[in-house]
Amino acid sequence: MAAADHPQPDAPHIPVLLRPLLAAVAPVTGVWLDGTFGAGGYTRGLLDAGADKVIGVDRDPLAFEMASDWAGAYGDRLVMQPGVFSRMDEYAQDLDGVVLDLGVSSMQLDQADRGFSFMKDGPLDMRMSQDGESAADLVNTATEAQLADILFHYGEERASRRIARAIVKARAEEPITTTLRLAEIIESCLPRPKPGQSHPATRSFQGLRIAVNAEYEELFQGLMAAERALKPGGQLAVVTFHSIEDRMVKRFFQSRAGKTGRANRYAPEIEQEQPQFTLKTRKAVGPDEQELRENPRARSAKLRVAIRTDAPAGEIESRAIGMPQLGGRAR
Repeated sequence: MAAADHPQPDAPHIPVLLRPLLAAVAPVTGVWLDGTFGAGGYTRGLLDAGADKVIGVDRDPLAFEMASDWAGAYGDRLVMQPGVFSRMDEYAQDLDGVVLDLGVSSMQLDQADRGFSFMKDGPLDMRMSQDGESAADLVNTATEAQLADILFHYGEERASRRIARAIVKARAEEPITTTLRLAEIIESCLPRPKPGQSHPATRSFQGLRIAVNAEYEELFQGLMAAERALKPGGQLAVVTFHSIEDRMVKRFFQSRAGKTGRANRYAPEIEQEQPQFTLKTRKAVGPDEQELRENPRARSAKLRVAIRTDAPAGEIESRAIGMPQLGGRAR
């Protein structure tokens, strides 16, 4: 990739929900881990707010390369750790806080050659780590049933079967290797969007990206790793961008906070013994009007925060927090 293709270091990057996140976890002290370093917005916010040290984790090697112009100003207060946040407990222990921003980094979306977006033509890639199976590999080799399953369960695309059928038909004539070609195939299956509606390919691209990067499994394992890595009183703050992610985080927090629900709507919630977290935000926090004006990408973002107790870390099944399971019937 030519240097000119890289977003410039001084290009504006607006971390989503940074202000409410810093307010929710204040005062910021001690050692924090930013499990989705990206363009460094949360890391810089935490350091500027008073964190003694922030460990920035990212599986995209470009993230740390792009931070080179500003990272040195923080000296040894900033540690850049290549890897995945599902292994954060291997990178650090007794953390005062963990932040996870589950959105795709703007620097990835804005680079056509990364293949995340259908707004510009580029190779159908979508790999955050830049290795392993690409979206093109998946689109051109998965069975029609597998594609429909991914689009329905990961992308919440109701027309998943129709789109999968069209993909298989198109690839029989010529391999699908670019983002715009795939977007065209998907568009041909769906009605023209009304003003204000998202692009017809949005849900399908989301589903494929999640499958390529195993994002739901990574989220589940990351939440469990945070439980093991945080010290008592440590805070876990998670920003989600769509309903499945938010449901997983909400149910994880509820489960680990010992909330087992009610026998009926009038009965009190049943508290389990030794919960691993207490809830700091009872309801998800969304963007305010100022943030929506500054950053339209924040419109679907939700923030949830919980505090680690001194109970031992435990285990939980992924189904218990609503992680989508492939293999079900796609529509």
